[in-house]
Amino acid sequence: MLEKFTHSPRVAYFSMEIALRNEIPTYAGGLGVLAGDMVRSAADLMLPMVAISLVSRAGYFRQKIDEQGHQVELPDFWQPELWAKPLDAKVAVTIEGRLVWIGAWLYLVEGLSGGKQPVLLLDTDLNENSPEDRELTHYLYGGDSTYRLKQEIVLGIGGVRLLQALGFTIFHYHMNEGHSALLGVELLHRYAYPLEELRAGEPHYDIPRVREMCSFTTHTPVEAGHDRFDYALVNRVFDNTFDLLTIRHLAGEDSLNMTCLALNLSEYVNGVAKSHADISNKMFPGYQVHAITNGVHPLTWAADSFRELYNTRIPGWHHEPELLIRAECCISDEAIWQAHQQAKTALIEQIFDLTGARFDLNIPILSFARRMTAYKRPDMLFTDMERLKRIARQYPFQIVMSGKAHPSDEGGKALIAELHGYANQLAGIIPTVYLPNYNLDIAHGVVAGSDVWLNTPLRPYEASGTSGMKAAINGVPSLSVLDGWWIEGCIEGITGWAIGNMISSNGSDAIALYDKLEQVVLPLYYHQDASRWIKVMKYAISKNASYFNSHRMMRRYLIEAYTR
Repeated sequence: MLEKFTHSPRVAYFSMEIALRNEIPTYAGGLGVLAGDMVRSAADLMLPMVAISLVSRAGYFRQKIDEQGHQVELPDFWQPELWAKPLDAKVAVTIEGRLVWIGAWLYLVEGLSGGKQPVLLLDTDLNENSPEDRELTHYLYGGDSTYRLKQEIVLGIGGVRLLQALGFTIFHYHMNEGHSALLGVELLHRYAYPLEELRAGEPHYDIPRVREMCSFTTHTPVEAGHDRFDYALVNRVFDNTFDLLTIRHLAGEDSLNMTCLALNLSEYVNGVAKSHADISNKMFPGYQVHAITNGVHPLTWAADSFRELYNTRIPGWHHEPELLIRAECCISDEAIWQAHQQAKTALIEQIFDLTGARFDLNIPILSFARRMTAYKRPDMLFTDMERLKRIARQYPFQIVMSGKAHPSDEGGKALIAELHGYANQLAGIIPTVYLPNYNLDIAHGVVAGSDVWLNTPLRPYEASGTSGMKAAINGVPSLSVLDGWWIEGCIEGITGWAIGNMISSNGSDAIALYDKLEQVVLPLYYHQDASRWIKVMKYAISKNASYFNSHRMMRRYLIEAYTR
């Protein structure tokens, strides 16, 4: 089954989460969606890769919203056998002094030109394991720090061992965030010098060789995004055949810092936007952090109506998305607007199916959909309810919101309840809905069918962001704080609009948001000359979608990280 993939060297791409399709809930948010887009582009471009993740049988969680607007988390079980093939190979890792066996499921991502990329979903739900260990790959980002450390042992150490057992030849390892950094420890163990050949004081491990084989992408300046484990826990859980003194040297003396470990065992390190690389270089002095700005998979995120439009007017766009630069001259205003109205109609139907609310095709839709957490500031739009209502009386608009809060993020969950409260206050004035259980299907509808994509992070915590890129593929301009990718993508009044300036303040940003809506964005939408709005839509495609795509991103990883 795997022979066609093991005969030539490949890049091993490790990610704790990966979004393969809506029916496979092995992702929590943007990190996993990005991983899925990377693998899809690798398949389209026929780049030699194999992805390694966890099977996450119970998913991240299925979100339910109760009558008070509170998030309720439910398991989101799926059946791997319906979508993937079991593999015969099994490997073991030592956890708490006992062997934990790991198997895998094979999922194939097929590209447009016949390329296929294998994805290995690691699974400990095996008869050989205890009931406790069988659940290690059930819950994505679940449990306490002990559970998380065990998961990261399975991913990093178990993943490397399984690749070897299956016969893969790996010439490069790419760590998507620090969750998989223990793969570097496994490689150190593999490339250790025989003790009998060492002279006194010589290093036991070939650290330069391991570094040359590894790349690391850091995705966030938010502290909670960098895993740390107390060494008392590490000593209890970890395999005692590994040299913990060396691990302390590489991962930090106070605690096992997975980001620090990945930094010290990678020759190439990058952030996910130019501004994020600058911030990361300040966060991690002594390391050179490069910049490869994120992108999204063009064919995946274009609505059906836009796919058909591009296929007709810009042939080859899905393989060479840079051809979308021709949108402003090769596609008529009428064709762009018709494709948009079809996508918007689909979104309105989706809203009705999920909430029973009826939206108007002729009134602009502002959308905010992403992980619900404090620094994303989803409540900024509602800072001044009276002014918001006044704007809507002059220029009617509709609001769509969606997103999950991490189960342990009480602040994020409180925000979801607050947003439902605001929606109730606006009833009869501004149609406002919150779509529950944000997933790939909902994201497809919202990024394509909205009229304005809203993003309000607290600078500088938006490392990149990709939802606005998905919107741009569908001609939807962004109204966003200047952070992450939007610093590169925003051409004021051309591809969209900035909220405020580069100095962040909740109060000033909220005022800037209202001013831009009232004085620029909504008047332009309602302008009697519709071509002025459609021109912004075209520029969003030609200047943003043509560049911020995962084909461009993967070509840069190939040249700058994998084969340097």
